[in-house]
Amino acid sequence: MKILSIDKILLATALLIGGCSSNDEPKKDGNNDNTGGGSEVTIEEARRDVKAPLYWSIYEYCWKIEQGQDHVNKMDFTESQWDEIINYVSTNLLPYGYDMLCTDGFISMTSDGTTPYMTDYGSMKLKKLVAKCKAKGLKLGVYDNPLWIHCGDGMPVPGTSVKVGDLRYRQGDKVCNPGTNDLWFGWIVASHNGAKEYIDGFFKYYSELGVDYIRMDFLSWYEDGNDRGMGKVGRGYGRDCYEKALQYIAAAANKYKVFTSLVMPHCFNGAELEAKYGNMFRVVADTGNGTWKHFSENGRGVSYGTWPNCNNMFDGFVYWSKVSGREKVILDGDFTRLNTFSGDSEKQSVITMQLMAGGPIAVADMPNTMGDNLKFYQNEELLALNKDGFVGQPLSPSLIDSKNRIWYGQMSNGDYVVAFFNRDAKQVSYNLNLSDIGISGKMKVRDLWQHNDEGEDDALSVTLPAHACKVVRLSK
Repeated sequence: MKILSIDKILLATALLIGGCSSNDEPKKDGNNDNTGGGSEVTIEEARRDVKAPLYWSIYEYCWKIEQGQDHVNKMDFTESQWDEIINYVSTNLLPYGYDMLCTDGFISMTSDGTTPYMTDYGSMKLKKLVAKCKAKGLKLGVYDNPLWIHCGDGMPVPGTSVKVGDLRYRQGDKVCNPGTNDLWFGWIVASHNGAKEYIDGFFKYYSELGVDYIRMDFLSWYEDGNDRGMGKVGRGYGRDCYEKALQYIAAAANKYKVFTSLVMPHCFNGAELEAKYGNMFRVVADTGNGTWKHFSENGRGVSYGTWPNCNNMFDGFVYWSKVSGREKVILDGDFTRLNTFSGDSEKQSVITMQLMAGGPIAVADMPNTMGDNLKFYQNEELLALNKDGFVGQPLSPSLIDSKNRIWYGQMSNGDYVVAFFNRDAKQVSYNLNLSDIGISGKMKVRDLWQHNDEGEDDALSVTLPAHACKVVRLSK
């Protein structure tokens, strides 16, 4: 099956409707109220010693072609292009911990008939691409979904007598939107016989291929089939079926040691299911044009009960900080396109926020758009947070409380890290007593962007110009 322009819809619609009923009213800093069923299957064991990934994504390349901003390339990435980017990443990013490249959904995803699962990403064989990455010390992450069908209906589900076509919707299945056909995707129904084996086979296939990171998209469409901008986009297989699918996914991913990234989830009931079954979930609308708008300004201070709950990265991290922490689910702020930001202050802010929140950094800049921005991705003093598994918290989890602009947390060696952010277009000052974050006495202060020691103090006073940040490490 060819997946066409997977991310386009996010740019056109921005927000989705959740559950099997409408809940599309924006609210100021509220929680989702929808309830869901429980289960004993979790992936807590798989979260031990797991940190947020650092990697490069093909997103910007594809997105610019789709938007008509790239009139030279077509919607494919050739072998020579892969060779170029693999060399670029291995030279410029791998030494700093960025150890993976990842596909995305714009380019065709097909099976060659030897397996039910994807074998070809555009003109490139996945098996060959994995080998190319491995030869340079890199891994390949894959954008795919174990609930999608890429093959013919007559293909057998591994280890069963069930055909893949038997996993599709059939008359009598309980769905949210009867009479509505699914847009774009052929989904399996998790309650059907053979679905568990199909999902297990999916993760077994990728594990044996050498892929240990799967980015699975459009989960909100599977759960309820509704899109706030487009209306009904599919049948919607309901909360119970969605949870069963996540149970199977969590069990198989844990079995084969594959990291799961959940994308476009509604996150009903405070991300009850996503926080329980996924390694990581998206907390913000699609990156799109990038810029400060995506990082801080788009729909600032407003949350929704359905995907995306927040339209800017900063709010997304604040809003979902209530479920994050060491060995808990990781919050994903989507792709980073530093070339779209204005000035060093904005670029420092977006990198700092992601690392303070314990999230991944997914570099989407291409070599020909990177400019002089590599230095922001290569700040080893800040990247030490990722290596440590650090996860910070805001002083306030409320979207309308200015205290959410101060983040803090503790390193495994006892050091603290504190970050101040100015989201405004004017100068802002902050004062923080270290006792407010549980620290007694004076601490040594080191600025992680200026790489300067600033003496000892029991309080921090900071004045920031527009869109700037300051991040310091505190030690005895």
